[in-house]
Order: sequence, then structure tokens, then C-alpha cells
Amino acid sequence: MRIMIHYLFTVSVFTLYGSQVCPFLETMSTAALGATLLLSFASAWVLRVFFQNRFILGVPGPKQAGRQFFLDMILVAGAGCVAGIINSILYDFPLFKSGGKILMGSSMIGFFIALDMALARQRTVIQSAAEPNFFPDEPVRPYSTIRNFSLVAVISTAFVSVALILLVSRDFVWLAEIGQTEGSLSEAHLAVMFEVFFIMAVIFGLVMNLIFSYSRNLRLLFENETSILERVSQGDLSRMVPVATNDEFGVIARHTNAMIRGLKHRIRLLGALKVAEELQQNLLPFDAPAHSGLDISGRVVYCYETGGDYYDYFDLPEGKLGIVVADAAEHGIGSALFMTAARAFILSALGDYRGPAHLVEQVNRHLSRDSKETGRFITLFFLEIDTSSRTLCWVRAGHDPAFMYDPVADTFSEVAGKGMALGVSAATGFQEYRRQGWTPGSVLVILTDGVREVRNPAGVMFGIDPVYQEVRRHAAQSAEAIRNKIFESLLDFQKNVTQADDVTLVVIKLL
Repeated sequence: MRIMIHYLFTVSVFTLYGSQVCPFLETMSTAALGATLLLSFASAWVLRVFFQNRFILGVPGPKQAGRQFFLDMILVAGAGCVAGIINSILYDFPLFKSGGKILMGSSMIGFFIALDMALARQRTVIQSAAEPNFFPDEPVRPYSTIRNFSLVAVISTAFVSVALILLVSRDFVWLAEIGQTEGSLSEAHLAVMFEVFFIMAVIFGLVMNLIFSYSRNLRLLFENETSILERVSQGDLSRMVPVATNDEFGVIARHTNAMIRGLKHRIRLLGALKVAEELQQNLLPFDAPAHSGLDISGRVVYCYETGGDYYDYFDLPEGKLGIVVADAAEHGIGSALFMTAARAFILSALGDYRGPAHLVEQVNRHLSRDSKETGRFITLFFLEIDTSSRTLCWVRAGHDPAFMYDPVADTFSEVAGKGMALGVSAATGFQEYRRQGWTPGSVLVILTDGVREVRNPAGVMFGIDPVYQEVRRHAAQSAEAIRNKIFESLLDFQKNVTQADDVTLVVIKLL
């Protein structure tokens, strides 16, 4: 319907202009001129329907506007030329004399009509793209809106300039040919003023139509973008911004869609991490073991939702108690999965428990097989406590040494030894170390390197001395109280610095 209005407008403009100001149409009636123009543009309309269905509607939406422009530009310019040829054949129209003017006039109006129809095609694509089941995101080359505006401005200015030049040159010739009487000059003055006013009025109407048409497209594009962003702000990520143009709005839409896909992925990842966090928390002991002669308290604080630190308590044969503290290399969900595998191997090895070294060797053999291609490893400290014989037996597999505080002698001693981290080599052997007896009230602390590597705002590490100080200061209190005091000291030292590593601490009071 819109193109028919344009065609009727073009026929009316050409007919009115030709009948009023073209001297070579004196032998040709206005009806004949209008009929030939109408026939030409009717043929253009038929061709437009044919080509539009085959070369425009079958391409992605962002490309349709450009093809629509070239199709309508060619058809309008061609219809004007065809009308000139028909008039030349039937009514002796001076085609070679005025052919340039015909081509210029039809091309100028065709340019504005083609722009308007391209905007209308773009508007149709935008409106269709707003439907929930429509999401074209074809990778097309973006075209700058500023460049398009500049090109339209330059071409429009060129058309208007050429039209005025042709008009003035024709009027000069016409004025030179007419008589120099006062009446003829007055009549010529009025004719020139009418012609200039007529052309400028037509151009002004076409330009205003383009501005209105483009403003409608901008409003639709803004509504498409803002409506999706409003959904996103409310947590609804079910819709994407339709990519309906290949200009800056199309680029913004693609970036917005990339953001929405990233948010979806992040939400799925956070959900998975939440599940992993819950599972890992369930793998840690809920309560300290109620073991006669021992007061135990442990805690782990991960720097992310999940981590590679782990501690646990095990009932061993002959009433003994096993305590393990382990630290997988790196952080996050990968380390958590590797540590979960290590825990499974530990539980499996407990079924055939023959001592700390035998257990650690079995775990290492399985972990080395799994970590061969990944380069991951785990440090581990396994402690066996026999309260009946007051004996400590342990294996240190690349882990930080534990330490014991004797409150009577007010001394600290390392619970150390040699040992390779787990997962490095399946052939690695591990040595057991023993200590016989302890002073009642002694405090044994097993920790991961994340404790001493906590940093303050100045970048200084926490170290091990503050842990010694807190143990000495609160040695008479419960294991849980000592543990809490150490963590309080850590937090006070760390202040607002983000935690960079998992922190695990197990405090054992030997009563």
C-alpha cells in the first residue's frame, strides 16, 4: 500500500510539473502525460512484487533493507525513463534533448522513495523480530549509522544541487528567448518562482517523510532493547534482543545477547557450584569425635565456593583415632573434585588398615594413576593417636609440619618428617614417625599452608608465629576456643584483603 501511494505521488508530481512548466508539452495533454506515467509505474509495481518475493524476502532480516533500497531505486528511475521513451514514440517527446532531466528527476524521487521503502522494510523486520519465536542472529557486516547518514546527506545535496543547476540553466535559456516586455518579464518571474517553490516543496515533503519514518524505526529499536533489559533486570533471561539491523543497534543487540548468554552460563555455573559446595560440606565431619582423652576441633574456610582443603576423623582398629588434613594444589572446583577422589581412596584403604604408611601408599598409588595427565597433586598429613599407649604415629606427605605445645615446659616442637606429595609418583614410599608420651594438656595443631600465607593490606604474610602466640595464650581453654582464637587473629590481620587460599586448622588437646 505504501509503495502505491509513493507511485501515485510520483505520477502526480511529474504530471503537474510537466503540464505547468515544460514548454515541449504544449502538444501533449495532461491526461496523456498522466496515462503514460501511470502505465510505467504500474509495470514497475508488477516487477517489484516479482523481484521482492525472490531477492528480498529470502535473505536474513538485517540484509533486507539494503536490497529493498536498490530494488525501488532502480524501478522508480526505470519507470521515469520508460515513460519518457513512450512519450517520445507516441507524442514526439524530445527524448535526447530532455533525457538527462528525466533521468535526474526520476532518480532523485526514486532515491527518496527507495530510502523510505527501505526504512519501511526495516520496520517490518524489527516488528517481526519482537515476536518471541523470532531470533535472527546472522553474522553480518555492521554498517555505521553515521556513515549511512553522511552518504544520504551527500547524495541528497548532490541531487538538489544538480536539479537547481538544471532549473536555472533552463530558465536562463527560456528568459533569453522570450520578449523583453514588462508583461513577459513579470510572467517569467512568476513562472520561475513557481518552479523553484514546487521543487523545494516536493523535496521538503520527501525529507520530512524520511525523518518521520526513521524516527519510528528508532523508537521500535529502543523498545526492543529496553524491554529485554527490563526483563534481565528482573531476573528473566528467557528472551534475547532481536538482531534486526546491521548498524550500531545490531552491534548493541549482539553484545546484549552475549551478556545474557554469559549470565545464563554464570547462573548455571553458580547453581552447580552451590550443589558442589553443599556436597563438599557434607564430606567434612559435622562433629568432633567423642574420643576419651582427646578434645578435638577442626574447621576449613574456602576462598571460593569449593576448594581443595580437607580434614576428617576416622575410628581405627584397637580403639585408635585417625586424623587427616590434606591440601590439593590450586583452588576451586577442580581441586575439590580431586580431593573428593582422594577422600574416596582414603575410605577404601581404611578397610585394610595396617598403619599410616600403608594407607598413604595405597592412596598415592590410586591418585598417581588419575593425576598422571593433569599434573595435580595433594599434600597430606595423617596422624594416628593411640590414647591407651599415649603414642602418636604419623606420615607427612609433602604437607606443612604439625606442631605440639607443651604448656608445662612452655615449648613448641615440630611434628615433622620427610615425604613426597601424593599423585606425583606411584612408586613413592612413605615413612612413619612416632612419638611416645605427652604432657597432659598439650596442644597439637595440624594446618594447611593457607594459614601462614594469609596476607594483610601491606602484602605481609601471617606466618606461623601468631599461631604459636594464640596457642600459648589460650592453651588452657578448649580445642574449639583455641581454634576460634586463631581464626579471629587471622581475620584481624587480613582485614579487607580477599582470601587467596583455602584455610584449614585442626586443634587437638591431649588430655
